Amino acid sequence: MSGASGLVGSALVPFLESRGYRVTRLVRHKPRNESELQWNPTRTIPTQLVSGFDAVIHLSGENIAGRWTEQKKCRIRESRVFSTEFLAQALAKADLPPSTFICASAIGYYGNRGGEILTEDSPSGEGFFPEVCREWEAAGEPVSDAGIRVVNLRTGIVLSCEGGALKQILLPFRLGLGGRIGDGYQWWSWIHIADFVSAVHHILNEGENVGGRASSPVQLAGPVNMTAPNPVMNAEFTRVLAHKLKRPARLPAPAFALRLVFGELADEGLLASTRVLPKKLIESGFDFKHPELADALNDLL
Repeated sequence: MSGASGLVGSALVPFLESRGYRVTRLVRHKPRNESELQWNPTRTIPTQLVSGFDAVIHLSGENIAGRWTEQKKCRIRESRVFSTEFLAQALAKADLPPSTFICASAIGYYGNRGGEILTEDSPSGEGFFPEVCREWEAAGEPVSDAGIRVVNLRTGIVLSCEGGALKQILLPFRLGLGGRIGDGYQWWSWIHIADFVSAVHHILNEGENVGGRASSPVQLAGPVNMTAPNPVMNAEFTRVLAHKLKRPARLPAPAFALRLVFGELADEGLLASTRVLPKKLIESGFDFKHPELADALNDLL
């Protein structure tokens, strides 16, 4: 697994290990124990480094938070596309290839689509991040061409108190300084961190050689939307969060101010409307423990 120290990886590793999986982390530093392997995501990867595993999970990539300068956008693109290309080339040539390659992606693939309901069958949108997501997913094609199952995790807003969007907005909301973002009419597609890691486990169990048996008659492959089945508008997200914290939410963040601070990230992230449904997860029989926002926030807070 790459990106094991990130928000998702740091929750996924202990979850899998508690269920009997042996997880080897791809790290940039010198390995500290036998559960770590050193790699450089900007260079060609030796095939023996990724040979002999049942599954490979690739989660690493530059954090998209912060103002999108040209340098930042370059790091966002290269950290995703190049690392996936090098990893895919190594996996395709491995003597003992995995049965499954799970690679991170994002619902940014769909772009700003208003109230349109989006599933894995929906086309990609326009803009910088949809373009990055298309290249990101295409970089894994050598793996599927080699006959390995590839799953692209099109991830929404992952709700966790350990990091990500929720942690960033908790302080101002707790101080009574929270409010909607822009006009609040943009759809936010979210997922509880516990459902995210359970969904990855569900996907792994559908591999022919991972987990011993298939968990459903539908084998997940290709893009999979990693979102809860009930997206909400930002205004509703704001209202529910404020209610849970017993605080007012009367200080909206104007769109023009967000654009001044975050540049393109404001329009392609904070203000973008992406109403995504996890069609494949639902059809495969995955059981969401936190399908509703109020329950998810209640559990986390």
